[in-house]
Amino acid sequence: MLLFAGNFLRHPHMLGSIIPSSRFLVNQVLAPIDWERARVIVEYGPGVGTLTGEILKRMHPDGHLVVIETNRDFVQFLRTSLPDPRLHVEHNSAAEVQAVLQKLGLPLANYIVSGIPLGSMPDPIRADIVGKSRDALLPGGEFLVYQFTARVLPVLQRTFRYVRRGVERRNIPPAQFFFCAMEGQDA
Repeated sequence: MLLFAGNFLRHPHMLGSIIPSSRFLVNQVLAPIDWERARVIVEYGPGVGTLTGEILKRMHPDGHLVVIETNRDFVQFLRTSLPDPRLHVEHNSAAEVQAVLQKLGLPLANYIVSGIPLGSMPDPIRADIVGKSRDALLPGGEFLVYQFTARVLPVLQRTFRYVRRGVERRNIPPAQFFFCAMEGQDA
Protein backbone atom coordinates (compact mmCIF):
# COMPACT_ATOMS: atom_id res chain seq x y z
CA MET A 1 0.00 0.00 0.00
CA LEU A 2 2.85 2.43 0.83
CA LEU A 3 4.59 1.61 -2.45
CA PHE A 4 1.37 2.36 -4.33
CA ALA A 5 0.62 5.61 -2.47
CA GLY A 6 4.23 6.81 -2.73
CA ASN A 7 4.24 6.26 -6.48
CA PHE A 8 0.90 8.05 -6.80
CA LEU A 9 2.37 11.10 -5.08
CA ARG A 10 5.48 11.03 -7.30
CA HIS A 11 3.63 10.23 -10.56
CA PRO A 12 -0.08 11.17 -10.20
CA HIS A 13 -0.73 11.01 -13.97
CA MET A 14 0.59 7.44 -14.20
CA LEU A 15 -1.86 6.12 -11.60
CA GLY A 16 -5.59 6.67 -11.54
CA SER A 17 -5.98 6.53 -7.77
CA ILE A 18 -3.99 6.86 -4.55
CA ILE A 19 -5.14 3.40 -3.36
CA PRO A 20 -5.44 0.06 -5.17
CA SER A 21 -8.76 -1.16 -6.62
CA SER A 22 -11.42 -2.61 -4.32
CA ARG A 23 -12.42 -6.28 -4.47
CA PHE A 24 -15.79 -5.11 -5.82
CA LEU A 25 -14.14 -3.41 -8.79
CA VAL A 26 -11.82 -6.39 -9.33
CA ASN A 27 -14.80 -8.76 -9.49
CA GLN A 28 -16.72 -6.47 -11.88
CA VAL A 29 -13.77 -6.08 -14.26
CA LEU A 30 -12.95 -9.79 -14.32
CA ALA A 31 -16.58 -10.99 -14.59
CA PRO A 32 -16.66 -11.31 -18.43
CA ILE A 33 -13.59 -13.58 -18.61
CA ASP A 34 -14.21 -17.15 -19.72
CA TRP A 35 -11.51 -18.75 -17.56
CA GLU A 36 -11.70 -22.11 -19.34
CA ARG A 37 -10.90 -20.70 -22.78
CA ALA A 38 -8.59 -17.82 -21.84
CA ARG A 39 -4.99 -18.82 -22.46
CA VAL A 40 -3.39 -15.40 -22.94
CA ILE A 41 -4.42 -12.46 -20.81
CA VAL A 42 -2.64 -9.11 -20.88
CA GLU A 43 -2.90 -6.54 -18.11
CA TYR A 44 -1.82 -2.93 -18.55
CA GLY A 45 -0.70 -1.01 -15.49
CA PRO A 46 -0.83 -3.74 -12.85
CA GLY A 47 0.60 -1.47 -10.15
CA VAL A 48 1.13 -3.59 -7.03
CA GLY A 49 -0.79 -6.51 -8.53
CA THR A 50 -4.28 -6.22 -7.06
CA LEU A 51 -5.91 -7.57 -10.25
CA THR A 52 -2.82 -9.57 -11.20
CA GLY A 53 -3.04 -11.79 -8.12
CA GLU A 54 -6.74 -12.39 -8.65
CA ILE A 55 -6.23 -13.22 -12.34
CA LEU A 56 -3.55 -15.74 -11.40
CA LYS A 57 -5.91 -17.38 -8.86
CA ARG A 58 -8.64 -17.80 -11.49
CA MET A 59 -6.52 -18.44 -14.58
CA HIS A 60 -6.16 -21.83 -16.28
CA PRO A 61 -2.98 -23.77 -15.36
CA ASP A 62 -1.89 -23.58 -19.02
CA GLY A 63 -2.54 -19.85 -19.28
CA HIS A 64 -0.16 -16.93 -19.60
CA LEU A 65 -0.61 -13.56 -17.92
CA VAL A 66 1.48 -10.79 -19.45
CA VAL A 67 1.58 -7.63 -17.35
CA ILE A 68 2.92 -4.48 -18.95
CA GLU A 69 4.06 -1.78 -16.54
CA THR A 70 6.06 1.42 -17.13
CA ASN A 71 6.96 2.01 -13.46
CA ARG A 72 10.24 0.27 -12.52
CA ASP A 73 9.32 0.09 -8.81
CA PHE A 74 6.13 -1.82 -9.61
CA VAL A 75 7.94 -4.10 -12.09
CA GLN A 76 10.48 -5.09 -9.43
CA PHE A 77 7.76 -5.53 -6.80
CA LEU A 78 5.68 -7.79 -9.06
CA ARG A 79 8.66 -9.91 -10.07
CA THR A 80 9.51 -10.63 -6.44
CA SER A 81 6.03 -10.79 -4.87
CA LEU A 82 4.20 -12.97 -7.42
CA PRO A 83 6.46 -15.89 -8.31
CA ASP A 84 4.27 -17.79 -10.79
CA PRO A 85 5.61 -19.39 -13.99
CA ARG A 86 2.48 -18.23 -15.84
CA LEU A 87 3.28 -14.58 -15.10
CA HIS A 88 5.40 -12.49 -17.49
CA VAL A 89 6.24 -9.05 -16.09
CA GLU A 90 7.32 -6.64 -18.84
CA HIS A 91 8.75 -3.16 -18.30
CA ASN A 92 7.25 -1.52 -21.37
CA SER A 93 4.39 0.59 -22.72
CA ALA A 94 0.90 -0.67 -23.53
CA ALA A 95 1.47 0.72 -27.03
CA GLU A 96 4.02 -2.09 -27.51
CA VAL A 97 1.60 -4.91 -26.67
CA GLN A 98 2.02 -6.78 -29.96
CA ALA A 99 5.83 -6.58 -29.81
CA VAL A 100 5.75 -7.85 -26.21
CA LEU A 101 3.55 -10.84 -27.14
CA GLN A 102 5.78 -11.59 -30.12
CA LYS A 103 8.95 -11.38 -28.00
CA LEU A 104 7.45 -13.88 -25.54
CA GLY A 105 6.40 -16.20 -28.40
CA LEU A 106 2.74 -15.91 -27.44
CA PRO A 107 -0.31 -15.66 -29.71
CA LEU A 108 -2.71 -12.74 -29.64
CA ALA A 109 -4.62 -12.26 -26.37
CA ASN A 110 -8.05 -13.54 -25.41
CA TYR A 111 -8.44 -10.59 -23.04
CA ILE A 112 -6.66 -7.34 -22.33
CA VAL A 113 -7.40 -5.71 -18.96
CA SER A 114 -6.47 -2.05 -18.65
CA GLY A 115 -6.28 0.08 -15.56
CA ILE A 116 -3.96 2.70 -17.01
CA PRO A 117 -5.40 6.23 -16.87
CA LEU A 118 -6.35 6.48 -20.54
CA GLY A 119 -8.65 9.40 -19.76
CA SER A 120 -5.75 11.63 -18.69
CA MET A 121 -3.66 10.90 -21.80
CA PRO A 122 -3.65 13.09 -24.89
CA ASP A 123 -6.22 11.83 -27.40
CA PRO A 124 -3.67 10.64 -30.02
CA ILE A 125 -1.87 8.47 -27.43
CA ARG A 126 -5.18 7.16 -26.04
CA ALA A 127 -6.40 6.30 -29.56
CA ASP A 128 -3.09 4.61 -30.41
CA ILE A 129 -3.18 2.38 -27.32
CA VAL A 130 -6.85 1.47 -27.83
CA GLY A 131 -6.29 0.66 -31.52
CA LYS A 132 -3.20 -1.43 -30.80
CA SER A 133 -5.13 -3.25 -28.09
CA ARG A 134 -7.89 -4.14 -30.55
CA ASP A 135 -5.26 -5.43 -32.97
CA ALA A 136 -3.62 -7.55 -30.24
CA LEU A 137 -6.85 -9.49 -29.52
CA LEU A 138 -7.83 -12.82 -31.03
CA PRO A 139 -11.20 -12.92 -32.84
CA GLY A 140 -13.78 -12.98 -30.04
CA GLY A 141 -11.34 -11.30 -27.63
CA GLU A 142 -12.31 -8.48 -25.30
CA PHE A 143 -10.73 -5.29 -24.04
CA LEU A 144 -11.75 -4.76 -20.39
CA VAL A 145 -11.11 -1.22 -19.19
CA TYR A 146 -11.64 0.45 -15.82
CA GLN A 147 -11.26 4.20 -15.33
CA PHE A 148 -12.20 7.02 -12.99
CA THR A 149 -13.51 9.15 -15.86
CA ALA A 150 -15.61 8.56 -18.97
CA ARG A 151 -13.20 10.49 -21.25
CA VAL A 152 -12.09 7.19 -22.82
CA LEU A 153 -15.61 6.27 -23.99
CA PRO A 154 -15.59 8.06 -27.38
CA VAL A 155 -12.38 6.37 -28.53
CA LEU A 156 -13.63 2.98 -27.33
CA GLN A 157 -16.85 3.47 -29.31
CA ARG A 158 -14.92 4.49 -32.44
CA THR A 159 -12.57 1.50 -32.16
CA PHE A 160 -14.83 -1.37 -31.07
CA ARG A 161 -18.19 -2.48 -32.44
CA TYR A 162 -19.63 -3.33 -29.00
CA VAL A 163 -18.99 -1.32 -25.83
CA ARG A 164 -20.85 -2.02 -22.59
CA ARG A 165 -20.43 0.39 -19.69
CA GLY A 166 -20.96 0.06 -15.94
CA VAL A 167 -20.11 1.78 -12.66
CA GLU A 168 -18.72 0.35 -9.42
CA ARG A 169 -19.55 2.76 -6.61
CA ARG A 170 -17.97 0.57 -3.90
CA ASN A 171 -14.50 1.70 -4.95
CA ILE A 172 -12.55 4.78 -3.85
CA PRO A 173 -12.98 6.72 -6.04
CA PRO A 174 -16.02 5.19 -7.77
CA ALA A 175 -14.90 3.60 -11.04
CA GLN A 176 -16.37 3.14 -14.47
CA PHE A 177 -15.71 0.00 -16.47
CA PHE A 178 -16.07 -0.71 -20.16
CA PHE A 179 -16.24 -4.10 -21.87
CA CYS A 180 -15.26 -3.80 -25.52
CA ALA A 181 -15.37 -6.34 -28.37
CA MET A 182 -15.52 -6.50 -32.14
CA GLU A 183 -17.97 -9.37 -32.30
CA GLY A 184 -20.77 -10.89 -30.22
CA GLN A 185 -23.68 -9.36 -28.34
CA ASP A 186 -22.34 -10.03 -24.83
CA ALA A 187 -19.57 -7.43 -24.85
